[in-house]
Amino acid sequence: MTMKVRFALVLIALTLLGCKDPAEFSAAGLGEGATSTVSGTRTEDVSDDTLNNIKAFSVTMPAKWKFQGVLLQGGVALCDSLASQVWRATSPDGTSIVEQMPQLLWAYGNGPKPVKGCLPLNGPISAQDLLTRVAATLHAEYIGPDQMPDAMAKAVKQYQDAFAHPDPFYAAHNLPAPKYKIEGAAALVRFKRGTTEMQGRLTAFLQCVETTHAGVIQIDKAHPGRPLQMGPVPQATVNKCTANVTYMAAPGNQLAGVERQWDATGMGFKPDKDWGDAWVKRKAQQGQAVTDAMIKSSWDRFNAQQKEIAHTMAVQQQQHDQFLATMQAGTDRSIANANAARNARSTAASDVVDYALDRQTVMDTNTGVIHKIPDQVTPGGTLQKVHGDGTPY
Repeated sequence: MTMKVRFALVLIALTLLGCKDPAEFSAAGLGEGATSTVSGTRTEDVSDDTLNNIKAFSVTMPAKWKFQGVLLQGGVALCDSLASQVWRATSPDGTSIVEQMPQLLWAYGNGPKPVKGCLPLNGPISAQDLLTRVAATLHAEYIGPDQMPDAMAKAVKQYQDAFAHPDPFYAAHNLPAPKYKIEGAAALVRFKRGTTEMQGRLTAFLQCVETTHAGVIQIDKAHPGRPLQMGPVPQATVNKCTANVTYMAAPGNQLAGVERQWDATGMGFKPDKDWGDAWVKRKAQQGQAVTDAMIKSSWDRFNAQQKEIAHTMAVQQQQHDQFLATMQAGTDRSIANANAARNARSTAASDVVDYALDRQTVMDTNTGVIHKIPDQVTPGGTLQKVHGDGTPY
């Protein structure tokens, strides 16, 4: 799943949890929410001070309620998270709250996955089971499941249906298709604040994507002073999950009224589409800059090592010639294999596969070796972009 699709799903999830009108949940209408039909309301905006203070999201609430909101930027250090909109609205007397909690993230599987900032969950979990854990964290008694708001239930079903059947492209090219899990859940909780009996409603939107990584080729780092050594990496599966949770609480006899207020059309959270597009664009640029810097650093080290090797081999000419002959034979075999593979499939199909996997194919013009690298990376040095089957443009 590309970062843009993943980010759109997160924004849609937050929209589902924050307002009622189902028309607001289509991808085309993302960020364009309906005008509030509730009288006596006001809208609070939260900006992104890292993007020229552009409005990131807004929350429409009862006019006299107090508001706090923040935009968390996320990052690889936080379980590979995206930007997270966190906010809380409090009634004038301080007894009732409605809040969007920080994202809950975790990952599991036998492939490479993030670790820092992830929840200690090592397997699948349902949205309802997750809410039981959230209730315990809030020191609230979990009463049981509650009916999801109608709009949220319809939208969850919409996205479940959308991802129920894999794109035929994967089967046509014998590729493992990503598996999506999208769930919604609601639960009732209760607790005491002093002597006051409090009731609450938790609502969760859970999304997981299971990706199967085919065997790939990686650089063997065991011998950094030698020419690149290549080795296979076995197939692996990784699941990445994100849960967006809202929490509503009020004195027991007031919860139903608070729910009616906040479930009304136009109330709650609304993301800003222009900000979402700008954030994704910057994230891609940052990722490419980091990757470019890593590639440059690697090539600088490699060049320095090559100079040392050349100096040493100056007094070992015979061994050097034998080494070159061996490398040439390996290169010839690689070129022959690449030509055979190219004849077995069409150039167009191989390019589509690269596009679907967000990668590109490059050739080392010195050795003729083909590499698969992320699509955001700009090839440098002796790397030249070619078709997915290794043929030149």
